[in-house]
Amino acid sequence: MLEVVLVDDEAAARRVLREYCALEPDLKVVGEYGDGRTALEAIRTHVPHVLLLDVKMESLDGIELVRSLDVRTLPLIVFVTAYDHYALEAFELSAVDYLLKPFDRERFRHTIDRVRRRVAAETAAQRREVLEALLERIERAQHARIDAIPRILVGTGSEQSMLDVELIELATAERNYVQLTVGRKTFPVRGTLQQTEKTLQVLPILRISRSRLVNMNHVRSVSRTPRGDFILVLAGGTTVTSSEGFRESVRRHLDRFRLPPG
Repeated sequence: MLEVVLVDDEAAARRVLREYCALEPDLKVVGEYGDGRTALEAIRTHVPHVLLLDVKMESLDGIELVRSLDVRTLPLIVFVTAYDHYALEAFELSAVDYLLKPFDRERFRHTIDRVRRRVAAETAAQRREVLEALLERIERAQHARIDAIPRILVGTGSEQSMLDVELIELATAERNYVQLTVGRKTFPVRGTLQQTEKTLQVLPILRISRSRLVNMNHVRSVSRTPRGDFILVLAGGTTVTSSEGFRESVRRHLDRFRLPPG
């Protein structure tokens, strides 16, 4: 029997992991934690065979938690992540198991099958070597992402502002300009929406109509109109609605963020 500890600051994500573990006859969940610090203390007291660990958490994230574990008694770690392709490449190159949110039971079972083989074949020293390589690659990937995010000059006339593009919530085409929305403020930029989309390609940008691009990192809620179009509320309070022609592409994109049914 493989003892498993779940660590994720989202209750819904922990529920999915717990239910999938219950369907595997040789997995036993011996701990479930919503924050990294509490999980770290529990793991130090009783080391499980397998740790299903969210990467991004408040107070103590998954990477910091791993660095704080005793290297002599490392459990086998499966990272549960919503990371972008920069970090995913690091996981793959390091041959470390990970689950990319959202995942279904088939993907979970495939990962657990690999875990079973690794538990039997790897020593703690081998796991430490693999994890050290992974952490180094993730840190390089994070720096590469930061370096890839540009800053742009916005505004017109003699007074312009330097803006980090990751703060942009919405881009709206208006004649010869594109209005960039950041919170309650808007900034005009001369150019086309196509040019803006290329500049913002380092972000999770979704086109919801011919004239609007939304940064998915700033979407706070989603609802539907009676016709089936999507209403997105952004972090700064702006509300935008997808157009009929983009309804299906928006639906497919949003489906990527749904947890699989229990």
